[in-house]
Amino acid sequence: MACRRMHLFFGTALCALALSGVSLYGHEKPDSPEPKFQAPSQNPAPSTASQTTPQTDKKGREAKDEVPKRIFWIIPNFMTTNDQPENQGPLTPKQKFNIAWHQFFDESAHFGNLIQAGISQAADGIPHYGEGWGAFGERYLAQEGDQFTGSFIIYGILPTALHQDPRYFRKGRGSPLYRIAYAASRVLIARTDSGRNTFNVSQVFGQLGQAGISLSYYPKQDRDLHGLFVGWAVNQTYNVGWNQLKEFTPDLNALIRRHSRKKHQPPADPRATPAVTGTN
Repeated sequence: MACRRMHLFFGTALCALALSGVSLYGHEKPDSPEPKFQAPSQNPAPSTASQTTPQTDKKGREAKDEVPKRIFWIIPNFMTTNDQPENQGPLTPKQKFNIAWHQFFDESAHFGNLIQAGISQAADGIPHYGEGWGAFGERYLAQEGDQFTGSFIIYGILPTALHQDPRYFRKGRGSPLYRIAYAASRVLIARTDSGRNTFNVSQVFGQLGQAGISLSYYPKQDRDLHGLFVGWAVNQTYNVGWNQLKEFTPDLNALIRRHSRKKHQPPADPRATPAVTGTN
């Protein structure tokens, strides 16, 4: 059962990518309700400022590239922020639950649940739901239940109880291999409200709790503890890839914007000569 559910999940992801160019009615959710901390104002010495190179400027720009609210214009991404001083600091419980609410309530999440329920229906996933519109409705409601419990356990309940920050802090600087390793490590490493690294209980065991709750509303014949743990382990591997998208999607978007600006920039007139100023 777990293997079949994984096939359904990745089928859903492919459909989401195919539909990523479609803007959901042009409607945008507000930004993640994160506190904006003002970084301490520091005036660098003239000697330091004069040593700034284009390479360091580029690294700083990449670390501050705009983080999209949705990846591929459709997948909710409200929990990601750049690892910059203005974004650091503890979230209040209300702000953590606001992130959870955004993750559940965003229209693209419900749209994805419809697609996944349709794929599950076509592939006869969780077969004891049966066939027909009634079975499709049950599958869709099960997906909605998974979305609700997962969002609130992983981003609201456990982070509040354990004083962990549910956000992914995008590094945005360093070599590609370093950033790949950093993003992968965030599956197991989270940040506490005080800014220290800690084991990512909220994500690792939050998904296990969500999967356990789902057994209460899946058909009795399809409740499989072995499948639950196998699916949970596979989801941790999936999270590694998901973190790579969080880390590198802003780089891709910035590259596309820069390429678009260069493409639409009018070519320089070869006959034009630079203006010469002189004294009379």
